[in-house]
Amino acid sequence: MSGPSILFVADAGPTVGGGHVMRSLTLAQALEAAGADCRFAAAPAAAALLADFGPETELVAAASTSPQDLTQAVAGQRFDAVVFDHYGLSASDHEAMAKGRVALAIDDLADRALMADLVLDSGPARRAQDYDGLVPETARLLLGPHYAPVRPAFAELRDGALGRRGGEGVGRVLVSLGLTDVGGVTERVLERLRPKIGSAGLDVVLGAEAPSLAALTRIARRDDRMALHVAIPDMAWLCANADIAVGAAGSSAWERCVLGLPSLMVILADNQREAAQALAEREAALVVDAADPGFDAAFDLALMRLLTDPGLRRRLSAASAEVCDGLGAPRVAEAFLKLIAARKG
Repeated sequence: MSGPSILFVADAGPTVGGGHVMRSLTLAQALEAAGADCRFAAAPAAAALLADFGPETELVAAASTSPQDLTQAVAGQRFDAVVFDHYGLSASDHEAMAKGRVALAIDDLADRALMADLVLDSGPARRAQDYDGLVPETARLLLGPHYAPVRPAFAELRDGALGRRGGEGVGRVLVSLGLTDVGGVTERVLERLRPKIGSAGLDVVLGAEAPSLAALTRIARRDDRMALHVAIPDMAWLCANADIAVGAAGSSAWERCVLGLPSLMVILADNQREAAQALAEREAALVVDAADPGFDAAFDLALMRLLTDPGLRRRLSAASAEVCDGLGAPRVAEAFLKLIAARKG
């Protein structure tokens, strides 16, 4: 007997980044490992990410990520359940696409009504009452980083990475500010970072369409410390082997936490602010906001603390490793598949 057919509807683009697609793909792979059949309703930006990171993924073409185009793409598709990871969809959009099937909504905002049987919100400060009146009373909530969908390679490298943390020096720096590089932020950050890291190696991760890519390619040709990694699948290895990171405050934050990587997190969107602040309060990361008028000075100060204070790095590593163990995707997959089976039964 074949497993359930599950359709994913995930947003992506220059302003929203690629995090929705990446965490949805991680969950899809966990569901497939448990016997499900998954496919994505994908607009061009999402399709491009899936081509790089999930080339075997079955796609249902959508003209754009607008609710109208996604609803049109989904119409006529046969599936047993649906996963929504798209902040621009309303409860009525969920209802129109799900048509009574089991639905999982992945969210970080708790700011609008969701029509879903299961809601996943990985935010470290999220509480059940935040969704009061926003979801059906029968909906089950999966809250906190315990459920964060993180690619399995991170959990596999966790013990080794944690064992090498705590060194006195910084030999390798990772910069990963989102595959879509919103507003060319990677180039902006590297202008401030490169003069301050001495001889440390520098790994910079970007997507193929990143605005900073052309300029940074030129810089990498003359800076032998710097290696550019374009749309690479092996992010876990880079995180495990870095001594510090400058990273976006989105879903990739959980990847760095799994590996206890001392990090300076950069808030790039309003929806990242709450989780980033919660991590800062736990002393699991240093946090700066790209929209802050004083960003340059705040970034420089935080970076120098991270580079020069081994005790701070050890504290950040220990606290961040406590936040997330990297096994969230199979936990969510198990809960979702049980719900689908119960509905079928």
